[in-house]
Amino acid sequence: MGAKRIFLIHTSRVEKSYWNSPALDEERIREQLVLGLEQARDTILPHVMLRPKFKPFVEDELPSLIKGTLPIVAHPDALEPVPRQVGSAVTLAIGPEGGFIPYEIKMLEAMGFKAVNLGERILRVETAVPVLLSRLF
Repeated sequence: MGAKRIFLIHTSRVEKSYWNSPALDEERIREQLVLGLEQARDTILPHVMLRPKFKPFVEDELPSLIKGTLPIVAHPDALEPVPRQVGSAVTLAIGPEGGFIPYEIKMLEAMGFKAVNLGERILRVETAVPVLLSRLF
């Protein structure tokens, strides 16, 4: 769907055992990406990076990653709706099932992220991603 980089990061609501899952094996991730590209008839494989520590990622890597983009964090308690048809690059943060905890939202907002919501319904991550992308682009 046009994503160039995907960061899977550990947040408070992510089970620690998730990081030992065989689904995070580099070859398994590649297989899933290729299946998605085949379905979308695309040829540009996004880079997937694993970051098992939230705070160091946000403080050390995120500032340079969001430079020149519109940083948005999906959050069910946000008052502002998702912007539509954004004509620029976007850095999108989507939390795990249950969303980001308040501390994580505050950290992201301190980095310049704008919290937005998708409406009244809480969506699963695999549903929220295409919904957000379809609205943004």
